[in-house]
Amino acid sequence: MSASLPTLGAVRVVPADLHDPRVAVLLAEHLAEMEPTAPPESRHALTLDQFRVPGVRLWVAELDGELVGSVALKEVGSGHLELKTMRASASVRGLGLGRALLTHALAEARASGARRVSLETGVVPAFDAARALYASAGFSPCEPFGSYHPDRHSVFLTLEL
Repeated sequence: MSASLPTLGAVRVVPADLHDPRVAVLLAEHLAEMEPTAPPESRHALTLDQFRVPGVRLWVAELDGELVGSVALKEVGSGHLELKTMRASASVRGLGLGRALLTHALAEARASGARRVSLETGVVPAFDAARALYASAGFSPCEPFGSYHPDRHSVFLTLEL
């Protein structure tokens, strides 16, 4: 998928090549950025190896040869997917990439026959923009799903497709 964002130009969202060193760097940046937001037991970002597990799909956003974002879907149960690793690099935040990645992931979820997409995100101010984006796309609060448990550091959201 290619998207043209007003201030970014042409961005390609493509399946991630897990052997591409740029993907490892992008995911490491994501994990590092999540570290100060909650204690270890409340951080649920996936590692590179966890993307190699069946049932997990990762896409990256590429702009002028640089990876600037990511989004993933992970199977939770029959017709239920979890949105993971939703991230826009600091250099492109506020320019519409998050919405483009979310739109891409939801289109992929619908195309796969999913009936529901859920997510876990943080509660600290660093996640305010993400929570606003999810709300604008129709996500609403829900109980913990899959293997999650109630956690004061987490918000759980879901969207019926």
